[in-house]
Amino acid sequence: MKERDVPEVRVKICGLTRGADVEAAARAGAVYAGFVFFPPSPRCVSVKAARELAACAPVGLLKVGLMVDPDDALLDAVFGAVPVDMVQLHGRETPERVAEVRARTGLPVMKAVGVAGHEDVARIAAYARVADQILIDAKAPAGAALPGGNGLAFDWRLIAGLRVAVPWMLAGGLTPENVGRAVAMTGARQVDVSSGVEAAPGEKDAEKIAAFVAAAARAEVPPVL
Repeated sequence: MKERDVPEVRVKICGLTRGADVEAAARAGAVYAGFVFFPPSPRCVSVKAARELAACAPVGLLKVGLMVDPDDALLDAVFGAVPVDMVQLHGRETPERVAEVRARTGLPVMKAVGVAGHEDVARIAAYARVADQILIDAKAPAGAALPGGNGLAFDWRLIAGLRVAVPWMLAGGLTPENVGRAVAMTGARQVDVSSGVEAAPGEKDAEKIAAFVAAAARAEVPPVL
């Protein structure tokens, strides 16, 4: 199968649980498909289910396995069985642990950093030294059961014009209606969405996926100065 063209703003559809949703993401032009391996999440999938979902992914759709503070046994169990292209760490992993996961799995690692204030933005540089990509997400509220996927946005002005040593992705409360504004304000070349394209938790809406990817494609990306 011919690989698809890579758009200027690359989209990740995260929390996929059904084969039809993987196909909808690919059909719409998404670049990344995210599978969640974190039981508290309504979007969590089993190893067996993830293998089946991965089989639905066409050439050019990069498969990302999301984990939260995984130990080595979990890393081995999941990534020894599920063919993914990248690991996403969405917990409290230190830069040292990110480097360990990268070495153990042999896969590129995307590290999520929750942002609520300038002090959180300052943490990004340490992770950029060890991760292959950074995902900048809204910081979960105190006591939240999930570190991400809460449908919350943060003040995008905090990262306007941000320079990161590795590719980075914007997440947190994005929808088809606001993704264009988010890209224009932050300069993000990659965006991540989960709850913003759902009919119900864990169930994606194909029309919303298509609308989100189309809106990202229309976004006015500010020039790199």
